[in-house]
Amino acid sequence: MIQRSRKIKDSIFAVACLVATLIAAVVLLALLWSIVSQGISRIRPDFFTSFTSRLPERAGIKAALMGTVWIVVLTGLIAIPIGVAAAIYLEEFAERKNRWANLIEVNISNLAGVPSIIYGLLGLAVFVRWADLGRSVIAGALTMSLLILPTIILVSREALRAVPSSYRDGSLALGSTRWQSIRQVVLPSAAPGILTGIILSLSRAMGETAPLLTIGAVSYINFVPQDLNDKFTILPMQVFTWSSQAKAGFHEAAAAGIIVLLAVLLILNSFAIIIRHRAASRLPKHA
Repeated sequence: MIQRSRKIKDSIFAVACLVATLIAAVVLLALLWSIVSQGISRIRPDFFTSFTSRLPERAGIKAALMGTVWIVVLTGLIAIPIGVAAAIYLEEFAERKNRWANLIEVNISNLAGVPSIIYGLLGLAVFVRWADLGRSVIAGALTMSLLILPTIILVSREALRAVPSSYRDGSLALGSTRWQSIRQVVLPSAAPGILTGIILSLSRAMGETAPLLTIGAVSYINFVPQDLNDKFTILPMQVFTWSSQAKAGFHEAAAAGIIVLLAVLLILNSFAIIIRHRAASRLPKHA
């Protein structure tokens, strides 16, 4: 009787999950269809080569797209080495009873759950005002680096932890130093997970608006940033600005910008999957 009751409850729960999934899928498809049908007509070469304009039919994403590239590339250059190095230290070198290492671990776990706008306030106080970097590209990149750094560290640590200890023991038994073992055995084995986490973190940085809006990224720019001290805008902010306008033409431009952003994010996620599978295929099989 108890077993039958459990089976009924399991069936009800499975049906409820299926219904919830179908509803979410239908809503998502409806939103995507609305965006695509509204903005696909604006996906033309001049949309990518034109700057934003007060006339909706002339508005383009050149400045926002190039600003996004600047921010994502610089964020990666800053956050990836620091995040991976911190993960290697905490996972491979730090003693388990080290209070300093334990304090860092607790803070990293807490920072991973902090709302993104808090990082914007921190970037405004530290980089824009205290370091006197102004509302520049480098200030935005440093702020976004703080945002994704905890995620990169946590994901990299999980990837390193997933490498079997026998790999380390075998390498050390063959005469390798600890660093040689990490560099030549552990890191290549953990590379699929680390690379996947890095690309997904950069995808998050590309889609975030609140931190850069807080530090004062400009929404109307008619030039491409040329150096680290230039002002900038990003694609999500440009989409937000267009969607708040009254004219229907700007709404079409915003929908087109969303399509471009979704396409770039889809490419990045696909790239992460390809890297993970190719790197995993080169690793030796173990039981």
